[in-house]
Amino acid sequence: MDALAPAVTFALVVPVAWPWLLMAVQAVAQVLLFAWRGLYRMRLSPSVLSDLPALLGLTLLQWYVTMEVLDAWAPQQGFGWAVLVYGAGTQTALTCAGRAAVHRARRRAAVRRPQSTLVVGQGPAACQVTAALYDHPAYGLRPVGLVAPAAGDEQQVTGSDAVPLPVLASPQEVGRAVVQNSVRHAVFTAPPEATPDGAALFTLLTGHGCRVWLITGPGAVAAPPAGGRPDHLWGFTAQPLPDGTDRPLGHGVKRAMDAVLAAVGLVLAAPVMAACALAVRLSDGPGVIFRQERVGRHGRPFVLLKFRTLRPADVQESATRWNVASDGRLSRVGRLLRRTSLDELPQLWNVLRGDMSMVGPRPERPFFVAQFSRAHPGYQARHRMPVGITGLAQVNGLRGDTSIEERARFDNHYIETWSLWQDACVLARTAGSLFRLGGS
Repeated sequence: MDALAPAVTFALVVPVAWPWLLMAVQAVAQVLLFAWRGLYRMRLSPSVLSDLPALLGLTLLQWYVTMEVLDAWAPQQGFGWAVLVYGAGTQTALTCAGRAAVHRARRRAAVRRPQSTLVVGQGPAACQVTAALYDHPAYGLRPVGLVAPAAGDEQQVTGSDAVPLPVLASPQEVGRAVVQNSVRHAVFTAPPEATPDGAALFTLLTGHGCRVWLITGPGAVAAPPAGGRPDHLWGFTAQPLPDGTDRPLGHGVKRAMDAVLAAVGLVLAAPVMAACALAVRLSDGPGVIFRQERVGRHGRPFVLLKFRTLRPADVQESATRWNVASDGRLSRVGRLLRRTSLDELPQLWNVLRGDMSMVGPRPERPFFVAQFSRAHPGYQARHRMPVGITGLAQVNGLRGDTSIEERARFDNHYIETWSLWQDACVLARTAGSLFRLGGS
Protein backbone atom coordinates (compact mmCIF):
# COMPACT_ATOMS: atom_id res chain seq x y z
CA MET A 1 0.00 0.00 0.00
CA ASP A 2 2.86 2.39 0.78
CA ALA A 3 4.43 1.75 -2.62
CA LEU A 4 1.13 2.29 -4.42
CA ALA A 5 0.38 5.66 -2.78
CA PRO A 6 3.14 7.72 -4.52
CA ALA A 7 2.35 6.23 -7.93
CA VAL A 8 -1.33 7.16 -7.61
CA THR A 9 -0.45 10.60 -6.25
CA PHE A 10 1.92 11.48 -9.08
CA ALA A 11 -0.67 10.34 -11.62
CA LEU A 12 -3.32 12.59 -10.03
CA VAL A 13 -1.35 15.65 -8.94
CA VAL A 14 1.76 16.27 -11.04
CA PRO A 15 0.87 18.33 -14.15
CA VAL A 16 3.50 16.62 -16.33
CA ALA A 17 3.33 12.93 -17.21
CA TRP A 18 6.19 11.12 -15.47
CA PRO A 19 8.00 8.09 -16.89
CA TRP A 20 7.01 4.84 -15.19
CA LEU A 21 10.61 4.20 -14.17
CA LEU A 22 10.73 7.47 -12.23
CA MET A 23 7.45 6.63 -10.50
CA ALA A 24 8.84 3.21 -9.57
CA VAL A 25 11.91 4.90 -8.06
CA GLN A 26 9.61 7.10 -5.97
CA ALA A 27 7.68 4.06 -4.73
CA VAL A 28 10.87 2.23 -3.75
CA ALA A 29 12.23 5.38 -2.06
CA GLN A 30 9.07 5.68 0.03
CA VAL A 31 9.28 2.08 1.22
CA LEU A 32 12.99 2.43 2.07
CA LEU A 33 12.41 5.66 4.01
CA PHE A 34 9.57 4.09 6.00
CA ALA A 35 11.68 1.00 6.72
CA TRP A 36 14.56 3.23 7.91
CA ARG A 37 12.15 5.06 10.24
CA GLY A 38 10.88 1.76 11.69
CA LEU A 39 7.36 2.07 10.29
CA TYR A 40 7.24 -1.64 9.38
CA ARG A 41 8.07 -2.99 12.84
CA MET A 42 5.34 -5.24 14.16
CA ARG A 43 3.18 -3.60 16.84
CA LEU A 44 0.45 -4.96 19.08
CA SER A 45 -1.68 -1.80 18.78
CA PRO A 46 -0.87 -0.13 15.46
CA SER A 47 -2.28 3.36 15.03
CA VAL A 48 -2.31 5.42 11.86
CA LEU A 49 -2.76 8.64 13.86
CA SER A 50 0.37 7.97 15.95
CA ASP A 51 2.31 7.30 12.73
CA LEU A 52 0.97 10.43 10.99
CA PRO A 53 3.81 12.84 11.98
CA ALA A 54 6.48 10.43 10.69
CA LEU A 55 4.50 9.66 7.52
CA LEU A 56 3.96 13.34 6.72
CA GLY A 57 7.55 14.35 7.50
CA LEU A 58 9.10 11.64 5.32
CA THR A 59 6.67 12.32 2.48
CA LEU A 60 7.49 16.04 2.53
CA LEU A 61 11.19 15.17 2.46
CA GLN A 62 10.69 12.84 -0.50
CA TRP A 63 8.73 15.47 -2.48
CA TYR A 64 11.24 18.22 -1.68
CA VAL A 65 14.20 16.12 -2.87
CA THR A 66 12.27 15.18 -6.01
CA MET A 67 11.46 18.86 -6.71
CA GLU A 68 15.11 19.91 -6.35
CA VAL A 69 16.42 17.04 -8.50
CA LEU A 70 13.93 17.75 -11.30
CA ASP A 71 14.66 21.48 -11.15
CA ALA A 72 18.36 20.74 -11.68
CA TRP A 73 18.19 17.90 -14.22
CA ALA A 74 14.81 18.11 -15.99
CA PRO A 75 13.29 21.61 -15.61
CA GLN A 76 10.55 20.80 -18.13
CA GLN A 77 9.15 18.21 -15.71
CA GLY A 78 9.59 20.31 -12.58
CA PHE A 79 6.90 21.62 -10.25
CA GLY A 80 6.55 24.35 -7.63
CA TRP A 81 5.82 24.63 -3.93
CA ALA A 82 2.05 24.53 -4.39
CA VAL A 83 2.25 21.17 -6.15
CA LEU A 84 4.67 19.95 -3.48
CA VAL A 85 2.29 20.75 -0.61
CA TYR A 86 -0.76 19.41 -2.44
CA GLY A 87 1.07 16.27 -3.56
CA ALA A 88 2.61 15.51 -0.14
CA GLY A 89 -0.78 15.97 1.52
CA THR A 90 -2.54 13.72 -0.99
CA GLN A 91 0.15 11.04 -0.74
CA THR A 92 0.03 11.09 3.07
CA ALA A 93 -3.75 10.76 3.00
CA LEU A 94 -3.56 7.80 0.62
CA THR A 95 -0.83 6.18 2.72
CA CYS A 96 -2.91 6.59 5.89
CA ALA A 97 -5.99 5.14 4.21
CA GLY A 98 -4.04 2.14 2.94
CA ARG A 99 -2.44 1.50 6.32
CA ALA A 100 -5.81 1.77 8.08
CA ALA A 101 -7.25 -0.87 5.73
CA VAL A 102 -4.27 -3.16 6.35
CA HIS A 103 -4.52 -2.73 10.14
CA ARG A 104 -8.23 -3.58 10.06
CA ALA A 105 -7.64 -6.68 7.94
CA ARG A 106 -4.85 -7.85 10.25
CA ARG A 107 -7.02 -7.44 13.35
CA ARG A 108 -9.75 -9.54 11.77
CA ALA A 109 -7.24 -12.19 10.74
CA ALA A 110 -5.79 -12.18 14.28
CA VAL A 111 -9.21 -12.96 15.76
CA ARG A 112 -9.78 -15.81 13.29
CA ARG A 113 -6.28 -17.32 13.55
CA PRO A 114 -4.64 -16.39 16.88
CA GLN A 115 -1.06 -17.48 17.44
CA SER A 116 0.01 -19.57 20.42
CA THR A 117 1.71 -17.51 23.15
CA LEU A 118 3.56 -18.20 26.39
CA VAL A 119 3.34 -15.74 29.31
CA VAL A 120 6.59 -15.54 31.30
CA GLY A 121 6.17 -14.22 34.83
CA GLN A 122 4.49 -14.66 38.19
CA GLY A 123 2.05 -12.88 40.45
CA PRO A 124 -0.74 -10.41 39.65
CA ALA A 125 1.01 -8.91 36.62
CA ALA A 126 1.16 -12.26 34.81
CA CYS A 127 -2.50 -12.97 35.65
CA GLN A 128 -3.64 -9.54 34.45
CA VAL A 129 -1.71 -9.75 31.17
CA THR A 130 -3.04 -13.26 30.50
CA ALA A 131 -6.59 -12.11 31.23
CA ALA A 132 -6.17 -9.18 28.84
CA LEU A 133 -5.04 -11.54 26.07
CA TYR A 134 -8.05 -13.80 26.64
CA ASP A 135 -10.53 -10.94 26.84
CA HIS A 136 -9.22 -9.10 23.75
CA PRO A 137 -8.55 -11.61 20.95
CA ALA A 138 -7.88 -8.82 18.42
CA TYR A 139 -4.26 -8.86 19.59
CA GLY A 140 -3.97 -12.32 18.03
CA LEU A 141 -2.09 -13.83 20.99
CA ARG A 142 -3.68 -16.94 22.53
CA PRO A 143 -2.05 -17.99 25.85
CA VAL A 144 -1.20 -21.71 25.98
CA GLY A 145 1.08 -21.77 29.03
CA LEU A 146 2.46 -19.79 31.96
CA VAL A 147 6.24 -19.91 32.42
CA ALA A 148 7.00 -19.51 36.13
CA PRO A 149 10.41 -21.04 36.95
CA ALA A 150 9.90 -20.71 40.73
CA ALA A 151 6.37 -22.17 40.72
CA GLY A 152 5.23 -25.72 41.22
CA ASP A 153 3.35 -28.00 38.84
CA GLU A 154 -0.15 -26.84 39.81
CA GLN A 155 -2.63 -25.47 37.28
CA GLN A 156 -3.35 -21.75 37.38
CA VAL A 157 -6.73 -20.40 36.28
CA THR A 158 -6.62 -17.10 34.38
CA GLY A 159 -8.84 -15.11 32.06
CA SER A 160 -12.52 -14.30 32.21
CA ASP A 161 -13.39 -17.71 30.75
CA ALA A 162 -11.55 -19.54 33.57
CA VAL A 163 -9.25 -21.40 31.19
CA PRO A 164 -6.62 -23.47 33.04
CA LEU A 165 -3.07 -22.86 31.88
CA PRO A 166 -0.26 -25.37 32.46
CA VAL A 167 2.55 -23.92 34.57
CA LEU A 168 5.97 -24.58 33.00
CA ALA A 169 8.76 -24.57 35.58
CA SER A 170 11.85 -25.61 33.60
CA PRO A 171 13.48 -24.76 30.25
CA GLN A 172 12.93 -28.38 29.14
CA GLU A 173 9.17 -28.04 29.68
CA VAL A 174 9.21 -24.71 27.85
CA GLY A 175 11.04 -26.25 24.89
CA ARG A 176 8.51 -29.09 24.65
CA ALA A 177 5.58 -26.67 24.93
CA VAL A 178 6.98 -24.45 22.17
CA VAL A 179 7.25 -27.41 19.78
CA GLN A 180 3.96 -29.09 20.71
CA ASN A 181 1.87 -25.90 20.55
CA SER A 182 3.74 -24.19 17.67
CA VAL A 183 4.33 -21.18 19.92
CA ARG A 184 5.14 -18.02 17.93
CA HIS A 185 5.10 -15.35 20.70
CA ALA A 186 6.35 -15.03 24.27
CA VAL A 187 5.31 -12.26 26.67
CA PHE A 188 7.60 -11.32 29.58
CA THR A 189 5.89 -9.41 32.41
CA ALA A 190 9.30 -8.34 33.78
CA PRO A 191 12.62 -7.77 32.01
CA PRO A 192 14.47 -11.07 31.33
CA GLU A 193 17.35 -9.98 33.57
CA ALA A 194 14.87 -9.62 36.47
CA THR A 195 13.20 -12.99 35.79
CA PRO A 196 14.52 -16.30 37.20
CA ASP A 197 16.34 -18.07 34.35
CA GLY A 198 15.24 -15.13 32.18
CA ALA A 199 18.36 -14.99 30.01
CA ALA A 200 18.24 -18.74 29.31
CA LEU A 201 14.51 -18.57 28.56
CA PHE A 202 15.00 -15.61 26.20
CA THR A 203 17.73 -17.48 24.29
CA LEU A 204 15.59 -20.63 24.16
CA LEU A 205 12.50 -18.81 22.89
CA THR A 206 14.29 -16.72 20.27
CA GLY A 207 16.19 -19.83 19.18
CA HIS A 208 12.82 -21.40 18.34
CA GLY A 209 11.83 -18.33 16.33
CA CYS A 210 9.44 -16.83 18.88
CA ARG A 211 8.83 -13.08 18.85
CA VAL A 212 9.42 -11.86 22.41
CA TRP A 213 7.58 -8.94 24.04
CA LEU A 214 7.99 -7.10 27.32
CA ILE A 215 4.60 -6.10 28.77
CA THR A 216 4.77 -3.96 31.91
CA GLY A 217 2.26 -2.11 34.05
CA PRO A 218 2.18 1.54 35.16
CA GLY A 219 5.31 2.80 36.87
CA ALA A 220 7.57 0.03 35.57
CA VAL A 221 10.98 1.17 34.34
CA ALA A 222 11.61 0.07 30.76
CA ALA A 223 13.88 1.05 27.90
CA PRO A 224 12.49 3.48 25.30
CA PRO A 225 10.38 1.70 22.66
CA ALA A 226 11.89 0.86 19.27
CA GLY A 227 11.77 3.86 17.00
CA GLY A 228 10.42 6.02 19.84
CA ARG A 229 6.84 5.01 18.95
CA PRO A 230 4.78 3.90 21.98
CA ASP A 231 2.85 0.64 21.93
CA HIS A 232 0.49 -0.98 24.40
CA LEU A 233 -1.55 -4.08 25.16
CA TRP A 234 -4.85 -2.98 26.68
CA GLY A 235 -3.16 -0.25 28.69
CA PHE A 236 0.02 -2.18 29.53
CA THR A 237 3.20 -0.74 28.04
CA ALA A 238 4.45 -3.07 25.30
CA GLN A 239 7.75 -3.23 23.47
CA PRO A 240 9.50 -5.92 21.42
CA LEU A 241 12.68 -7.49 22.77
CA PRO A 242 14.89 -8.02 19.69
CA ASP A 243 17.54 -10.73 19.68
CA GLY A 244 19.75 -9.04 17.11
CA THR A 245 18.27 -10.90 14.11
CA ASP A 246 15.10 -8.81 13.70
CA ARG A 247 16.28 -6.79 10.68
CA PRO A 248 13.62 -7.28 7.99
CA LEU A 249 15.18 -4.95 5.41
CA GLY A 250 18.65 -6.49 5.73
CA HIS A 251 17.30 -10.02 5.62
CA GLY A 252 15.16 -9.14 2.62
CA VAL A 253 18.31 -8.00 0.80
CA LYS A 254 20.08 -11.18 1.94
CA ARG A 255 17.26 -13.32 0.54
CA ALA A 256 17.31 -11.43 -2.78
CA MET A 257 21.08 -11.84 -2.99
CA ASP A 258 20.74 -15.57 -2.24
CA ALA A 259 18.16 -16.02 -4.99
CA VAL A 260 20.29 -14.19 -7.57
CA LEU A 261 23.50 -16.02 -6.65
CA ALA A 262 21.76 -19.41 -6.61
CA ALA A 263 20.12 -18.82 -10.00
CA VAL A 264 23.38 -17.65 -11.57
CA GLY A 265 25.25 -20.51 -9.90
CA LEU A 266 22.83 -23.12 -11.22
CA VAL A 267 23.21 -21.78 -14.76
CA LEU A 268 27.03 -21.56 -14.63
CA ALA A 269 27.44 -24.89 -12.86
CA ALA A 270 24.98 -26.77 -15.09
CA PRO A 271 27.73 -28.44 -17.22
CA VAL A 272 29.69 -29.44 -14.10
CA MET A 273 26.54 -30.78 -12.42
CA ALA A 274 25.67 -32.77 -15.53
CA ALA A 275 29.17 -34.30 -15.55
CA CYS A 276 28.90 -35.13 -11.83
CA ALA A 277 25.50 -36.75 -12.34
CA LEU A 278 26.79 -38.83 -15.23
CA ALA A 279 29.84 -39.93 -13.23
CA VAL A 280 27.69 -40.96 -10.25
CA ARG A 281 25.29 -42.86 -12.53
CA LEU A 282 28.07 -44.78 -14.29
CA SER A 283 30.01 -45.49 -11.09
CA ASP A 284 27.28 -46.26 -8.56
CA GLY A 285 24.12 -46.95 -10.53
CA PRO A 286 20.74 -45.20 -10.45
CA GLY A 287 19.78 -42.71 -7.80
CA VAL A 288 22.04 -39.75 -8.58
CA ILE A 289 20.49 -37.32 -6.07
CA PHE A 290 20.60 -38.08 -2.34
CA ARG A 291 17.77 -36.60 -0.26
CA GLN A 292 17.95 -36.18 3.50
CA GLU A 293 15.81 -34.37 6.07
CA ARG A 294 17.58 -31.48 7.78
CA VAL A 295 16.50 -28.84 10.29
CA GLY A 296 16.29 -25.25 9.05
CA ARG A 297 15.45 -21.87 10.51
CA HIS A 298 13.28 -21.93 13.63
CA GLY A 299 13.51 -25.72 13.70
CA ARG A 300 11.51 -26.26 10.51
CA PRO A 301 12.49 -29.43 8.60
CA PHE A 302 13.29 -29.48 4.89
CA VAL A 303 14.74 -31.94 2.38
CA LEU A 304 18.39 -31.26 1.53
CA LEU A 305 19.76 -32.32 -1.87
CA LYS A 306 23.26 -33.66 -2.61
CA PHE A 307 24.92 -35.83 -5.20
CA ARG A 308 25.01 -39.37 -3.82
CA THR A 309 28.49 -40.44 -2.74
CA LEU A 310 27.42 -43.76 -1.17
CA ARG A 311 24.18 -45.64 -0.65
CA PRO A 312 23.26 -46.01 3.07
CA ALA A 313 22.17 -49.42 4.29
CA ASP A 314 18.77 -48.12 5.43
CA VAL A 315 16.88 -44.98 6.49
CA GLN A 316 18.05 -45.41 10.09
CA GLU A 317 21.71 -45.30 9.10
CA SER A 318 21.11 -42.23 6.93
CA ALA A 319 19.45 -40.39 9.82
CA THR A 320 21.81 -41.35 12.65
CA ARG A 321 25.29 -42.07 11.27
CA TRP A 322 27.56 -39.11 11.98
CA ASN A 323 30.43 -39.29 9.48
CA VAL A 324 31.01 -41.37 6.34
CA ALA A 325 34.31 -39.83 5.18
CA SER A 326 36.24 -43.04 5.97
CA ASP A 327 33.52 -45.46 4.86
CA GLY A 328 34.84 -48.23 2.63
CA ARG A 329 31.69 -48.09 0.50
CA LEU A 330 32.75 -44.72 -0.94
CA SER A 331 33.64 -45.13 -4.60
CA ARG A 332 36.43 -43.19 -6.25
CA VAL A 333 33.84 -40.85 -7.76
CA GLY A 334 32.23 -40.38 -4.34
CA ARG A 335 35.57 -39.58 -2.69
CA LEU A 336 36.39 -37.06 -5.42
CA LEU A 337 33.01 -35.35 -5.08
CA ARG A 338 33.41 -35.06 -1.32
CA ARG A 339 37.02 -33.82 -1.49
CA THR A 340 36.07 -31.10 -3.99
CA SER A 341 32.68 -30.36 -2.34
CA LEU A 342 31.03 -30.83 -5.74
CA ASP A 343 28.48 -33.10 -4.03
CA GLU A 344 27.05 -29.90 -2.44
CA LEU A 345 26.13 -28.23 -5.76
CA PRO A 346 22.46 -29.40 -5.79
CA GLN A 347 21.97 -27.35 -2.63
CA LEU A 348 21.85 -24.29 -4.87
CA TRP A 349 18.33 -25.48 -5.65
CA ASN A 350 17.57 -25.50 -1.90
CA VAL A 351 18.78 -21.89 -1.76
CA LEU A 352 16.64 -20.88 -4.73
CA ARG A 353 13.61 -22.51 -3.08
CA GLY A 354 14.22 -20.61 0.15
CA ASP A 355 15.07 -23.66 2.29
CA MET A 356 18.61 -22.37 2.82
CA SER A 357 20.86 -19.35 2.38
CA MET A 358 24.25 -19.15 0.72
CA VAL A 359 25.81 -18.32 4.12
CA GLY A 360 24.59 -19.50 7.50
CA PRO A 361 24.94 -22.28 10.07
CA ARG A 362 25.18 -25.68 8.39
CA PRO A 363 21.92 -27.65 8.71
CA GLU A 364 21.92 -30.92 10.63
CA ARG A 365 19.65 -33.95 10.84
CA PRO A 366 16.83 -33.94 13.46
CA PHE A 367 18.44 -36.81 15.42
CA PHE A 368 21.67 -34.87 15.93
CA VAL A 369 19.91 -31.53 16.50
CA ALA A 370 18.09 -33.05 19.46
CA GLN A 371 21.28 -34.70 20.73
CA PHE A 372 23.50 -31.61 20.39
CA SER A 373 20.84 -29.27 21.84
CA ARG A 374 20.85 -31.31 25.05
CA ALA A 375 24.65 -31.42 25.26
CA HIS A 376 25.50 -27.86 24.16
CA PRO A 377 23.32 -24.98 25.49
CA GLY A 378 24.02 -22.67 22.54
CA TYR A 379 23.30 -25.19 19.79
CA GLN A 380 19.54 -24.57 19.47
CA ALA A 381 20.15 -20.82 19.16
CA ARG A 382 21.90 -21.46 15.80
CA HIS A 383 18.45 -21.81 14.24
CA ARG A 384 17.64 -18.10 14.63
CA MET A 385 18.98 -17.53 11.10
CA PRO A 386 18.52 -19.41 7.84
CA VAL A 387 20.91 -22.32 7.48
CA GLY A 388 23.51 -22.11 4.73
CA ILE A 389 25.66 -23.97 2.24
CA THR A 390 28.73 -22.47 3.92
CA GLY A 391 29.30 -20.53 7.11
CA LEU A 392 31.75 -18.84 9.43
CA ALA A 393 32.46 -22.11 11.24
CA GLN A 394 33.20 -23.93 7.99
CA VAL A 395 35.67 -21.36 6.65
CA ASN A 396 37.50 -21.60 9.99
CA GLY A 397 38.03 -25.33 9.46
CA LEU A 398 35.14 -26.55 11.66
CA ARG A 399 33.55 -29.11 9.36
CA GLY A 400 33.34 -32.86 9.30
CA ASP A 401 34.32 -34.55 12.57
CA THR A 402 35.15 -31.41 14.60
CA SER A 403 34.00 -29.84 17.87
CA ILE A 404 30.23 -29.20 17.96
CA GLU A 405 30.65 -26.73 20.82
CA GLU A 406 33.10 -24.65 18.77
CA ARG A 407 30.85 -24.80 15.71
CA ALA A 408 27.90 -23.52 17.75
CA ARG A 409 30.10 -20.75 19.15
CA PHE A 410 31.12 -19.58 15.66
CA ASP A 411 27.56 -19.88 14.32
CA ASN A 412 26.10 -17.78 17.14
CA HIS A 413 28.87 -15.21 16.72
CA TYR A 414 28.01 -15.00 13.02
CA ILE A 415 24.32 -14.45 13.85
CA GLU A 416 25.01 -11.77 16.46
CA THR A 417 27.40 -9.84 14.19
CA TRP A 418 25.69 -10.55 10.88
CA SER A 419 26.09 -8.16 7.96
CA LEU A 420 26.00 -8.44 4.18
CA TRP A 421 29.72 -7.66 4.10
CA GLN A 422 30.39 -10.58 6.43
CA ASP A 423 28.43 -12.84 4.06
CA ALA A 424 30.58 -11.61 1.15
CA CYS A 425 33.76 -12.33 3.13
CA VAL A 426 32.59 -15.87 3.99
CA LEU A 427 31.73 -16.55 0.33
CA ALA A 428 35.16 -15.26 -0.78
CA ARG A 429 36.92 -17.47 1.78
CA THR A 430 34.79 -20.43 0.71
CA ALA A 431 35.75 -19.91 -2.93
CA GLY A 432 39.40 -19.87 -1.91
CA SER A 433 39.08 -23.07 0.12
CA LEU A 434 37.69 -24.96 -2.89
CA PHE A 435 41.14 -24.87 -4.50
CA ARG A 436 42.64 -26.55 -1.43
CA LEU A 437 40.40 -29.64 -1.87
CA GLY A 438 39.51 -29.74 1.80
CA GLY A 439 36.06 -31.20 1.26
CA SER A 440 33.32 -31.29 3.84
